[in-house]
Amino acid sequence: MVTFLVAIAILIVGYFTYGKFVEKVFGVKEERMTPAYANADGVDYVPMDTKRNSMIQLLNIAGVGPIFGPIMGALYGPVAFLWIVFGCIFAGAVHDYLTGMISIRNRGAHLPELAGKFLGKAFRHVVNAFSILLLVLVGTVFVTAPAALIADISPAWITMGAIIVCIFLYYIVATLLPVDKIIGRLYPFFGALLLISAIGVGGALVVQGHPIPEMTLENMHPGGLAVFPLLFLTISCGALSGFHATQSPIISRTTQKESQGRKIFYGMMILEGIIAMIWAAAGMALFNGAGLNEILAAGGPAAVVREVSITTLGAIGGTLAILGVIVLPITSGDTAFRSARMIIADYIKVGQKKISNRLWIALPLFVISVVLTQVDFNLLWRYFSWANQSTAMIALWVGAMYLALQRKNFWIAAVPAAFITMATFTYILNAEIGFRLPIEWAYAGASLITAASIAAFFYTVRARLAASDSGLRPIVVDEELEQSA
Repeated sequence: MVTFLVAIAILIVGYFTYGKFVEKVFGVKEERMTPAYANADGVDYVPMDTKRNSMIQLLNIAGVGPIFGPIMGALYGPVAFLWIVFGCIFAGAVHDYLTGMISIRNRGAHLPELAGKFLGKAFRHVVNAFSILLLVLVGTVFVTAPAALIADISPAWITMGAIIVCIFLYYIVATLLPVDKIIGRLYPFFGALLLISAIGVGGALVVQGHPIPEMTLENMHPGGLAVFPLLFLTISCGALSGFHATQSPIISRTTQKESQGRKIFYGMMILEGIIAMIWAAAGMALFNGAGLNEILAAGGPAAVVREVSITTLGAIGGTLAILGVIVLPITSGDTAFRSARMIIADYIKVGQKKISNRLWIALPLFVISVVLTQVDFNLLWRYFSWANQSTAMIALWVGAMYLALQRKNFWIAAVPAAFITMATFTYILNAEIGFRLPIEWAYAGASLITAASIAAFFYTVRARLAASDSGLRPIVVDEELEQSA
């Protein structure tokens, strides 16, 4: 298990080295007031300390993605480890840090508003619709997934429908109440359960000596599915996830100081990468590719979670581990709907101090999600994966543009942005849920789109910098904040 242990070490070192480098490139201003104080409203803008914000951020971003995705990605073999480690350090954590910090510099703005500001006004409308679609899909996936896990360990008289109703009721309460009333109070306990679960399974893999395979670039997928682009969409949370761009602004509105950003945004993504490594390793170690494929076909990733937990930790410990996994989607689903409410409110400019305003925006989202729970989970997951990485692509281009307009090192965002642009368009051009083109045509089409995106980026940067230098159009990347009355 040398590969596994080295990969964990690289992730930790990445936080202290590349994370520090990204923070330096961005340029933290310790004395600058944050939206938590400037826009304080007692609902969404509420100052909270670093520990609480970090735990909430981790639970917000770590849904079933860093577990279900790596389990399905384990079918490809140890090559999945490379994407988790390097994707997390150079793409995912950079993505989370930049979206969180740029939001802090812009009054806690969500991705649609940031896209409109840095990529063009038209993008605001497109990204607004896209973000809401993604968040409703996330909320739905994160209802059905934990419900299946709870049903698996519950008495037979507790029906799946009853569990789904209970989860939705919790989501409604968490979406409507101020962030510090439910989320701020419960998440530290949920976080402890999550960490105990991950440490328990990871520790058992090492102590019990399960045969985690060593590094190889061989594609071991039993069905012969191509590594590119499928692996990079299958494993999203844990490596790179656009869903995080919808969650980081929630915490940007509760962060006390900019210097806390590296621990909250970059650090929690690294921790999610470690969780993803543990579950990918478990999927490879306890089942060979064919065996894992059979379990996934029969019961989905939830069945693998149950089997791994009970096998490594026994009945009692395994049940606790499953509870830790259940916490993940529930604590991402509630903030998915909360984020959707906030994005819609910002878009139509409706204040959120009155609970009636929160209610009439949120309830239609829950109605749509209830309808979507009737759709096949695997189909929902494929649409979620594509929408997720497409959102990550947009967020990384926003980050690159933000840095470029300040004449800073934009390559830290532009390179991963170009890569995920290529992967995302290759997938949708070739996939059954997309245009169904032959893979060769998909590669060609995605290459042209990626090249056009890169060209458009450099053209826009040069044009805006030139307009700024000539005094025609000054560039304002950060909004000034004044203390709220």
